[in-house]
Amino acid sequence: MLLLLNVRQGRKAIYKNTVSSNLNYMPGTIKEIHIFNNGHQLVDFATRKWTELAGAGMKTKGFFSVALSGGKTPVALYNRLSGEKALPWPETHVFMVDERFVPYESDENNYHMINRTLLSHVDIATKNVHPILTSELSPKAAAERYEQDLAAYCRTVGARFPRFDLILLGIGEDGHTASLFPGTASLKETRCWAVSVCPPGPSKRARITLTFPVINNAENIIFMVEGEKKAGIMKEVIQDESNSLPAAMVRPLRGKIIFLLDERAGCLLSKK
Repeated sequence: MLLLLNVRQGRKAIYKNTVSSNLNYMPGTIKEIHIFNNGHQLVDFATRKWTELAGAGMKTKGFFSVALSGGKTPVALYNRLSGEKALPWPETHVFMVDERFVPYESDENNYHMINRTLLSHVDIATKNVHPILTSELSPKAAAERYEQDLAAYCRTVGARFPRFDLILLGIGEDGHTASLFPGTASLKETRCWAVSVCPPGPSKRARITLTFPVINNAENIIFMVEGEKKAGIMKEVIQDESNSLPAAMVRPLRGKIIFLLDERAGCLLSKK
């Protein structure tokens, strides 16, 4: 596994390459860490990476597939991408990584945010947008319907199992990613592609999420993380590789995992 630490200081980039002996990652998995001075640089890089991967998907398959996360961190990226009209939007399939079981109109609905900031501004076919529908009677029913949508997509593209070109993830201060929370049964799910989750804590809403078999089958996974409050957990995930944290369980079987951090989120990482 190649660990590329790219610390961007103004216009200067510092690269340090090491070989990791961590056996939790499959042989050939590439792990990159990029630390940026600010969120603008992070979004610039993420936009370039999206463009690169979309181009590669078009060249090899004739389409590009991506699963997107909600939250505050990716909003700036979605706003930027909404102006990138040259991207192959008509051939792009957009899925959701996870969703709160709330109505579409709710400000907490991930699809609502992604549609408002990105999808409504680009030339993407309705049939190529795959939301997690919360109009179902229960979170479990919503997860089952989403898995059916994933299966139908796989049949359309001639695949037996979802393999996204890109999955965009975030991370919580407790180490959760997608809606995969520490100590929940969803971490051990191996059969279902999507499941309903009841997060710990009385105030958290039920959710629907992709599971690790789907996430770890992606060709590329990007974590976008900002803020000093995330520094401690990023050290645990990236350097300590704590097996108890869901975000540290993201280990692509045959792909690349890329961490994009601002300086505050990456301030505790060793640069040796």
